[in-house]
Amino acid sequence: MRIVSGPELQDWLEQGTVLEKDSRGPKVVLLQNSLILKIFHTRRHPWFARAIPPAQRFAKNARILHDLFIPAPKVVETLWLDRAKGLSACIYEPLPGISLETLFKDKPNQMENLIPAFASFVLKLHRQGIYFRSLHLGNVLFLPEGGFGLIDFLDLHKKRRRLSSWQAKRNLEHLQRYLQRRKIPDFPIDRLIQNYNTAAQACE
Repeated sequence: MRIVSGPELQDWLEQGTVLEKDSRGPKVVLLQNSLILKIFHTRRHPWFARAIPPAQRFAKNARILHDLFIPAPKVVETLWLDRAKGLSACIYEPLPGISLETLFKDKPNQMENLIPAFASFVLKLHRQGIYFRSLHLGNVLFLPEGGFGLIDFLDLHKKRRRLSSWQAKRNLEHLQRYLQRRKIPDFPIDRLIQNYNTAAQACE
């Protein structure tokens, strides 16, 4: 991992466009070269972040998804912004597309028509052993050429075998809770689960 100097980071922040931030500072920055800088703040002790840098975990998960032919951002570089504090980052090529949350808000009828395909996509992830705790409408993109891709997958885990029915159910429950937190009560979650179960039964 390359160590980024303070002046270089400052230039990125001043010349780029901050897309996402919180009380700790910028989290996602669009750089002038159209690449994305993703900064991983940590709430854990810096030792843990130094031992297993979040930037490396993110890059590893990106490779896992690419190997499974699941569209995801391509990581160009992993970085240390402040190694003593465990502050890491990565630069990646953005994945073109629109989040399902935005699509549902702007074009609900189109999202309704995509429910069966979205259910099949989630089932595909589970069959390939992908447990993505943050699987929600904001982290799934509908791609320009059709189909779906994943972003913001730091907490993704690849299991050796396909997910059990209990793990799959738990993953869908995370999505349900996300809809509640984001106050999206009209999303057809019951229809999504029904389509998921129908597709799963067809695979048995």
